[in-house]
Amino acid sequence: MVKMPTLHGVDSEQKRKEIKAYFQRCYKRYESLFNLVADESAYFQKADPLRHPIIFYYGHTATFFINKLKLAKIIDERIDPVLESTFAVGVDEMSWDDLNEQHYDWPSVKETQAYRDKVYDVVNALIDRLPLTLPITEDSPWWVIMMGIEHENIHLETSSVLIRQLPFEWVREDKDWIECTQDAVAPKNTLLEVSEGTVILGKNRDAKLFGWDNEYGNHQAHIPSFKAAKFLTSNAEYLEFVNDNGYGNDAFWCSEGKAWRDYTKAQYPLFWRKNSEGYVLRTLSREIALPLSWPVEVNHLEAAAFCKWKSKQLGRKITLPTEDEYIRLRDVSKVPPYADWTSKTENIANINLENLASSVPVDSYKHGDFFDVIGNVWQWSRTPIYPFEGFKVHPIYDDFTVPTFDGKHNLINGGSWISCGNLATQKSRYGFRRHFYQHAGFRYIESNYEEKVVTDYYTTDKIIAQYCHFGWGENALGVENYPAACVAVALEMMKDKPKRKAFDIGCAIGRSTFELAREFDEVIGVDFSARFIQEAETLKQNAVLRYTMPTEGELESFHEVNLAHFDLEKARESVSFWQADACNLKPIFKNFDLIFAGNLIDRLYDPQKFLDSLAPRLHDGGILILTSPYTWQEESTPKEKWIGGYKRDGENVTTLQGLEEILGKYFRLLETKNIPFVIQETARKHQYTIAQMTIWEKM
Repeated sequence: MVKMPTLHGVDSEQKRKEIKAYFQRCYKRYESLFNLVADESAYFQKADPLRHPIIFYYGHTATFFINKLKLAKIIDERIDPVLESTFAVGVDEMSWDDLNEQHYDWPSVKETQAYRDKVYDVVNALIDRLPLTLPITEDSPWWVIMMGIEHENIHLETSSVLIRQLPFEWVREDKDWIECTQDAVAPKNTLLEVSEGTVILGKNRDAKLFGWDNEYGNHQAHIPSFKAAKFLTSNAEYLEFVNDNGYGNDAFWCSEGKAWRDYTKAQYPLFWRKNSEGYVLRTLSREIALPLSWPVEVNHLEAAAFCKWKSKQLGRKITLPTEDEYIRLRDVSKVPPYADWTSKTENIANINLENLASSVPVDSYKHGDFFDVIGNVWQWSRTPIYPFEGFKVHPIYDDFTVPTFDGKHNLINGGSWISCGNLATQKSRYGFRRHFYQHAGFRYIESNYEEKVVTDYYTTDKIIAQYCHFGWGENALGVENYPAACVAVALEMMKDKPKRKAFDIGCAIGRSTFELAREFDEVIGVDFSARFIQEAETLKQNAVLRYTMPTEGELESFHEVNLAHFDLEKARESVSFWQADACNLKPIFKNFDLIFAGNLIDRLYDPQKFLDSLAPRLHDGGILILTSPYTWQEESTPKEKWIGGYKRDGENVTTLQGLEEILGKYFRLLETKNIPFVIQETARKHQYTIAQMTIWEKM
């Protein structure tokens, strides 16, 4: 049994060995999954139009280690900056992902494997030499290593789904990925009573197992009694829905479901195939006669439509469970928690890749009065993923969950046959878009329980709100809005120059991006923070953004940004927002007439590398504008990377001097200006700062 090491212990060297063995096993297991790909050309095809080609995912998990280790300042040097940018972002179809394959010069499989091998050596060497203090906490470098391992476990599962969607002729069977051959008559499903009780979700910061940000915090609810299906919904049971024109009857589909069904022209589940003899099932590497006793695999929209059909059949309210109801079912079924699994409980469920590389019949693993409470396939819930009370992001991966707090991602519960590590634990929480496919099915319930999940209409994150107000609000000190003031200068400098394309680096909530779009044909705004980009994209899509600001103590004020009030509605057509690392920007960011980087350079981990990359991205005669208060801090920038604010050979070196030394080779300094700005913390507490603006022309 391959299990995730705990974060606790008394012997640091033994823990080091455990983590090293776990890393090596997970890393090589991920690589072995791709042995199923028979044709190298398959790596460069999209198995799913909303995902990258699978070459991206093969490289992505390795670059994740390096990007996060670099961000955490655990390593000083990158292995391959180009690959670490190319493979950085692109998992969900977030608006800041770029899924246009014409924008990418993908490396070969051989080059990607060579890179993976180098990462393997780097991480192994780190594990050998890093000091290890137990327990491992969130601020430990070992947490970042565990993060990389568990991130790869996530992609073990998501990549297997993509391989399963490749054309059949591009896959092959492999001895390490043998699928179940067993089928039988599907058991008849029945609804069994689940007694009422209180559920407690969330975990403490001192928990024994590594967790993602959304797992921490507190949530408690009392769940009335309900009835739950004894078995997961089998292919046989779902086939009744298909044969009863379930996909053709609009009455069973919500508006989102109808739009998806009509767009995809779906008539049955994705992994089913229809031939002259009936239905077959696509597994990882084979097509087999549809095993009627296996659980059906569908997206949330299909599962919800089935429940409406089942409600009509039974004359009762049949629905998907909430997250709380699922937890109550698991509690009464007394499934042992992950930390208690041992070789004696090895066959507890079809999970953690302990058995076969596929689903198995739904009556194979009993948990109390029910079957497959965990494992076999994930179980869709009707709960959109949301943060528990006390939620906070991890600074090294601030965009793991926050982008999914949008009401469009529903939780899946229980794990599947390939769920390993964190995915197999009882505390794991993963949200997927309702039209996405995983190895996921569902268990229906009979319930009238109304869940109380609050999706905040106003952005309440203090940092996000502060930047919203900085970009779009007015300040009590009467100082001109900073992004607007900077752009006014930029547009004045560009009045006799082409205004085709502008680049706003460190765009935050997008005020400067929108302002530039008043006159530029195209403006690209990028920021390292996915949370900032999420808010900027919300503003682009809806033209309205709402947030709260603290006034005093527990009191707060409510604010609304409406692009119409700024005469910026038309600008929405010209702007786009992407998440990006300013110190490792993708090659596709080029051919600009203006580059603006506001209050950025003194917050970068390698400002000179950023500055050195700018000239090739700018047309000759183009304008570069930098602003900064030059508040250098070692928490953001290692002191040896400062470009000013220090002494050299006993003489003062200012940041302006440093900029002239770095940029002087390609740029001519045109002008400097002082631009004040105000950051409001509460109604009566404001930070007043003066930034220096330097304006450069490319020679």
